[in-house]
Amino acid sequence: MISQPINNKPIPLRFFLLTFLWSWLLWLPFVLAGLGIWEWNDSLRSSLRMPVILLGAFGPGIGALYAIRTLEGKSAVKPFLKTFLAIDFGWKVWLIIIVGLGLANFLAWYIPGFFGFERFTMLLPTILVFPIYWLLMIFFGGGQEEIGWRGYILPFLESKFGLWYGNILLGTIWAFWHVPLWFIEDSFQTYMPFPAFLIGCIGMSFFFSWVVKASKNKPMSALVAHGTANAFIPLFPSIIMATDVFQVHFWILEFLILGIGIIALLSIKKNKVS
Repeated sequence: MISQPINNKPIPLRFFLLTFLWSWLLWLPFVLAGLGIWEWNDSLRSSLRMPVILLGAFGPGIGALYAIRTLEGKSAVKPFLKTFLAIDFGWKVWLIIIVGLGLANFLAWYIPGFFGFERFTMLLPTILVFPIYWLLMIFFGGGQEEIGWRGYILPFLESKFGLWYGNILLGTIWAFWHVPLWFIEDSFQTYMPFPAFLIGCIGMSFFFSWVVKASKNKPMSALVAHGTANAFIPLFPSIIMATDVFQVHFWILEFLILGIGIIALLSIKKNKVS
């Protein structure tokens, strides 16, 4: 059976339905506790919080597999997963991922120091653990979301709404998918101003879209880019662990990411990357 071209297919809304259900239902008990609606054992909640947050982050991947299996059949799942085995993105893509994201995080950490703001110390115990931490971020610390976001749903949205609007829409959905984390006690998001986070999600959507196309449509490149972005956070900290301060470092970081993303998408149009 010949697959129908993606630009003739309707957007698989069941992907979004299961993605949000999986993640939000897993996070719900912690949200209810954070809102003071449901009090349950503090020790148990503390020990389960991070594993459940990470498990919820597999929602987009679960949603993608469910949509593929129900819409295209069980036989389509394995070929989809096989596309994530290719890591030959080309050295330029690898370099731009690491240098671009690394530089943005470094500048957001470094520049405010010239204006009297504190430069926070590295949160990793030693730089030697960074390679291991980087791999964990790719497969378990956020990168795995890209199985669904850029690996599955992005082509549908870009085909339907175009390169720019498709990524703005996905970046916005992606940001709001994270919303429950703002209500979970001690989650990292509670310290982030949501408008800045939204700007960063749109910027990263632009950048990750470029990464996938520049790597000749190898979706594993998006997992690497997402994991790399998250891995740099403790290396060049941009968040003050307080809710009553202006997060100047974080705002700078998110606008830098947006700028990088815009430049990346402009280069797609200029070079006609497909």
